[in-house]
Amino acid sequence: MKKIDAITQLLTRGVDEVIVRTELEKKLRSKDKIKLYLGIDPTGSRLHLGHAIALRKLQKFQELGHNVVFLIGSFTALIGDTSDKNSQRPPMTQEQIEENFRTYKEQASKILDFSKIELRYNGEWLSKLNLKNLIDLASKFTVQQMIEREMYQRRIAESKPIGLHEFLYPLMQGYDSVAMNVDLEIGGRDQLFNMLAGRTLQKIINNREKHVLTVQLLEGTDGRKMAKTYGNFINVTDPANEQYGKIMSINDSLIMRYFDLCTDMSVEEMKEIEASLKAGENPRNAKMKLAREIVTMYNDKGAASAAEDEFIQIFQNKGAPTDIEEKTLDQKSCGICELLFVTGLAASKSDARRLVEGGGVTVDDKKITDSKEVVELSKKGVLVKVGKRHFLKVFGG
Repeated sequence: MKKIDAITQLLTRGVDEVIVRTELEKKLRSKDKIKLYLGIDPTGSRLHLGHAIALRKLQKFQELGHNVVFLIGSFTALIGDTSDKNSQRPPMTQEQIEENFRTYKEQASKILDFSKIELRYNGEWLSKLNLKNLIDLASKFTVQQMIEREMYQRRIAESKPIGLHEFLYPLMQGYDSVAMNVDLEIGGRDQLFNMLAGRTLQKIINNREKHVLTVQLLEGTDGRKMAKTYGNFINVTDPANEQYGKIMSINDSLIMRYFDLCTDMSVEEMKEIEASLKAGENPRNAKMKLAREIVTMYNDKGAASAAEDEFIQIFQNKGAPTDIEEKTLDQKSCGICELLFVTGLAASKSDARRLVEGGGVTVDDKKITDSKEVVELSKKGVLVKVGKRHFLKVFGG
């Protein structure tokens, strides 16, 4: 099998589309160093494996010596991007933005070497634009171009409002490319419209081509797009045991996709794993290898090995974790929903009720399905289990 070279892998693995592929590849093979960036709006405080695909692509460009910029959307987050939303996203306050991006660099450092990367905030230039500048940018686009976007057509059909400010977002993101004068922007395919706006503005204002590379979107543990909204995400900063367990819970049909998008495993080795799965090997073996790979990347080899031992203890040997968190309540009995809520095993009492009635809660190995059941507490403690991975020893006062 002919080995795929680094540039071909750069432009194909985990990539959804490149605009324009032939021109960008020619530039990369000429050994010219290009300037590229990835922008992330700090709309949440955690980075998950879906975000990591673009970060890892940025890392590959960095390793080849290109000039890489990691851009924090400190200003665009004030508008709120709705590229993948069915309704308006509420604008964030400056305080929320500052709180969120405080941890972004620390998390992204698990993937990127920030000593070799330029860190920027788009508030540096966007906050300086005046009304005349904004009108000038807006004149480069038409209402028809904006309204033809699929998400807007869907919202119009569903009689959902479209805020006028939402049309400003592509202009602002597009202006990032102009302000930094880049050759390439990387992002998810849901960002294509915004990234192409930057390509348009770069050509008009700086008379320079800007290429666009979109990465594939990763499915979460439930098969839908990985997103905080769905609660199906695996964070890059999750503890090793939690990461391992979540990866083991993905659908078997996603195993090879996760190997491809989330690891550095060679194409040759992935083909061997795929062939073994087609030959009838138990998917659990491949999934455990996948979990080891990912946990090692974001934690270390020792943590991955310990997480695997813990997984085998809990799920294959039907045991309890070796290290169980403990809490003490100043009472001798407690309603099961109240118990789950006050101990943090459920986000709310309604969430606790849903977990109980859905059959996901056991106390000392007894399944609890009545949301009104009262749990007797003592100094010996009871073992509460929620779902497959969450255990807590609760003692009474």
